[in-house]
Amino acid sequence: MKKFVMAALGGTVAGALLTTQVAGPLIAQEAERNENVYQQLDLFGDIFERIRSQYVEETDSQQLIEAAINGMLTSLDPHSSYLPPEDFDDMQVQTRGEFGGLGIEVTQEEGFVKVVSPMDDTPAAAAGIEAGDFITHVNGESVMGLTLDDAVEMMRGPVGSEIIITVVREGVDEPFDVSIIRDTIKVTAVRSRVVGKTVVLRITTFNDQTTPGLEEQMAKSVEELGGMENVDGFVIDLRNNPGGLLTEAISVSDAFLEKGEIVSTRGRDPADGERFNATPGDLTEGKPIVLLINGGSASASEIVAGALQDHRRAIVVGTKSFGKGSVQTVVPLRGDGAMRLTTARYYTPSGRSIQALGVMPDIVVNQPVAEPPAEGEEETSAATAPSSEADLRGIISNDSMTEDERKLLEEERAQIEDAAKLRDEDYQLAYAVDILRGLNAVAPAASQN
Repeated sequence: MKKFVMAALGGTVAGALLTTQVAGPLIAQEAERNENVYQQLDLFGDIFERIRSQYVEETDSQQLIEAAINGMLTSLDPHSSYLPPEDFDDMQVQTRGEFGGLGIEVTQEEGFVKVVSPMDDTPAAAAGIEAGDFITHVNGESVMGLTLDDAVEMMRGPVGSEIIITVVREGVDEPFDVSIIRDTIKVTAVRSRVVGKTVVLRITTFNDQTTPGLEEQMAKSVEELGGMENVDGFVIDLRNNPGGLLTEAISVSDAFLEKGEIVSTRGRDPADGERFNATPGDLTEGKPIVLLINGGSASASEIVAGALQDHRRAIVVGTKSFGKGSVQTVVPLRGDGAMRLTTARYYTPSGRSIQALGVMPDIVVNQPVAEPPAEGEEETSAATAPSSEADLRGIISNDSMTEDERKLLEEERAQIEDAAKLRDEDYQLAYAVDILRGLNAVAPAASQN
């Protein structure tokens, strides 16, 4: 018994010695790290005082500190930044759907400002700005080397004033200038239209208006077609949608899913991870969905596309999306400013991170660039188009159809012709509508097998 007690005591002493031997160096390393941090903060203070006292021109202390804070945040990634009080106010207004500016969502790449997407019905869209354009100069002044916030500040100005931006575009040999008149941007989050028997839902951004707008526009278009039984399916158009609120992306995804995971987020601490699941209820009542994306579809748009694609709830058509797979948290700070900090990555239901990769469509469809007729050529007009049997004189009648059947056939033909005309206006959208028409054409036969 005495031997057992002594052995146990010896083990305890050895354990204590081992703990001391391991913990001692760790504590010393932590103390050294803290000392290095304090030394760096002292260095910052020395530089700050030297600038204030010896810089060639008098400086504003608050601006210096804000610039230092912003520099620290922007060194982390392109989406983290400091928001001074006025910028924080602007951001809050934007999420409500109305603000002043050009109407473009931008990021920074290779030292220049890159357009993520122009917003619908804004001065930038009207001026022909495209997703993927690089802005190199603003009113003749280079933006190279500026922070994203400083570059954006250069593009701000009074409503009604002119701004000239220099654009570099892939496929265009030389940079070119674009003149834009600043205006108040009123973002309509959701628009709808009816093409044949297809409801097209155009979602331009994810703000406080998106989910209510989606429900309202869907109900209006379904009613226009005379009820859900007359709807072939839905096209959700997320092209050039730069994203917005995570909560709205989840809500929109949930509107088309009955169950299952929508998105998960994982931060630095595994305990901070979250998973968001769908609740019962599908606004489309199970109708087929085609979802359109392109290189201007980012962030919240990619959450919706990834969720519906992984659940096989929608056929994703278009081109690869932007690839912004991170979550930013806006943290209010003292002095009425705020910090936008990247705090997590998000993952689609299958566990994919689309960060820097994007969502790949199920069917890749490029949007053709319209080219004018070559010199000496003329476009084919209806007058020169070949005639059909119906255009010939003295034809015999078709006696196999009643008047009602003939009227129904003519209505169906008119819908098909309208969809064909849509190809000249928007090839990708026409492709999506054709997919839904094809699915409905084979659905009755499939159900009989």
